[in-house]
This record gives sequence, C-alpha cells and structure tokens, in this order.
Amino acid sequence: MTMIVAMCRTFRDRALDRCFHCFPCLSDPAWRSSLGLKVALVMLHLIYAGILFLFDSDLIEKTKKEPWYTALYLLLFFATLVQYFITSGSSPGYVLDAMRAVNETNVMYKKSSTASKQPASSKNGSLIVTIEGSQTGRNFQGSNPASWTKLVMDMYPPGTSIRAFSCFYCNVEQPPRAKHCHDCDKCVLQFDHHCVWLGTCIGQGNHCKFWWYICEETALCLWTGILYITYLKANISRAWWKDAIMILLLIAMAISIIFLLLLLLFHSYLVLTNQTTYELVRRRRIPYLSIYHLESLPSAQELEEKSRPYTCLDVLTCRCC
Repeated sequence: MTMIVAMCRTFRDRALDRCFHCFPCLSDPAWRSSLGLKVALVMLHLIYAGILFLFDSDLIEKTKKEPWYTALYLLLFFATLVQYFITSGSSPGYVLDAMRAVNETNVMYKKSSTASKQPASSKNGSLIVTIEGSQTGRNFQGSNPASWTKLVMDMYPPGTSIRAFSCFYCNVEQPPRAKHCHDCDKCVLQFDHHCVWLGTCIGQGNHCKFWWYICEETALCLWTGILYITYLKANISRAWWKDAIMILLLIAMAISIIFLLLLLLFHSYLVLTNQTTYELVRRRRIPYLSIYHLESLPSAQELEEKSRPYTCLDVLTCRCC
C-alpha cells in the first residue's frame, strides 16, 4: 500500500513538473490562485444562466416569440464577463511604470534638445547658423532618478523630508495618494484596494473600469434574480427538486445583490468625492491628509485697527461685519 501511494505521488510530481515546464506561469502560487478564482467566477455565471434556460421552458417559449428580450440578456451576460477580464487584465497604474515613462520622456527631450543645438549649414556651405533648442518644459536631468524625485517633491509641501514619502519595499519616491500593495509587491498610484476576485489592485489606471464592472454585474444579477422569481411563481409545485435548486441559488444571489448594490453605491460616492477606499478608511494615519494649514497670527497693526471703536463710516463700509 505504501509503495502504491509513493508511486502515485511520484506520478503526480512528474505531471506537475511537465505542466510547469509547458506553462511557467502556473509555477507561481499567486497566479494559480488568481486563475482559479477567474475560472470559478466564470463557471458560477454559466451555472446560473444554464440552469435558468434548462429548467424554465416558459423562457424558451418567450425567446421564440420575443427574441430581443433574451438577446439583450445574453448581451449583458457576455458584456459583464468581457468587462471582468478587461478590468482584471488592466494595470492599476504602478509607480515604477510612471517613473520609467518620465525618465524616457526626459531622455527623448534631452536628445531632441541636443540635436536642435547642432550647427546647420546653408546650401552654399558658406554660412553656419546655430539653432537653439526650445527652453520650454521641465528641466530634468535625463534618466537620472533625481528628475523623478524633483517631480514628486514638488507635489509635497516645502520642507517635507524625502524619507516621508519613500517606499521601504520598492525604494522609490511615492507621489501623494500612492501606496505599496503587499499582494502585488508594487507601489500603486491612487491606490484604492486589492481586489481578490480580480486578482489585481484597483488604482488610478483601472478604477473607472472597476466601477463599470460592478455596475454591469449588479444589473446582470438583478435581471437574473427577476427571471428566477418569475420561474418560481409559475412552477413552484411542479418538481420539488427543481424548486429546491432554484431557491438555494436565489438565496445566494440575493446576498450577492445586496453586497453588489452596497459596493456600487460606495464606489459611486468615492468617485463623486474624489476619494479612495484606503484614504477613507485610513484618513487619520495618512500623512498628506493630516496636515492642517493654520492661519498666521494677526499683526499688531491689525489688532489695533480691530480694537478701535466703530464709526458711522465703518458701518457704511461694512467694516463691522
């Protein structure tokens, strides 16, 4: 018996090694977990829609009479899945990518400035004209990281230490509203949260896509719930095992609808108020949100002017107000 178990384990390990050799991405546990969640979500959608069309004969008859109704439902179904994969595959906007883009722009600007300063001769070769490059734009030092540092430091109040906004994990300077995600192991611009179901962070680059996905998913669940309730009203006593399956699925869907509606309202509020989940939850711990600008004390001359009694002219000029 022990020999059989050992042989099974050896066969399993060899099969996994071959699979990892053919698909190197599967060797990453985080990537496997994300892929498993994606497959589970797609299967969940297919189960809900498949059981509905399998059990509800009235819906099939309605489809034959009014095909546009089912066509709209299927269009929303596939649009939701497409939006899900678009959102999960989109970049939230990483700080390293932004820094790389700034440095590449600085290199191109430096090359163009150097080329524009080269002497250009006229057609007869007797006159040399020097063309000075344009001095507009920011003066960065090529691909030197100091250019990114200067750009980030300009976003903070004067006198802020560089250590206050440097990431200890990525060793980069974080602009305001950026945060390091420990799941992605990267700093994300305008970090909102890390979505487990999508397998990616939600940030500046994909928050809009995420909102549209929630909106489409909520609409799809509401429509599917209405179809389930319509079926149960018309066929509640025909087959008890079908009713039991539909009721269990409907209860799970009702919980999902409540969660999705609350999530949609919450992120709609965040979008309208220009906030993120991280900023709303950790407002008191975020340095750039806890800085209060205190008014300066009035001078002696201002105090003297405010202390003298009001005259009729002051009342007419509204100085007393």
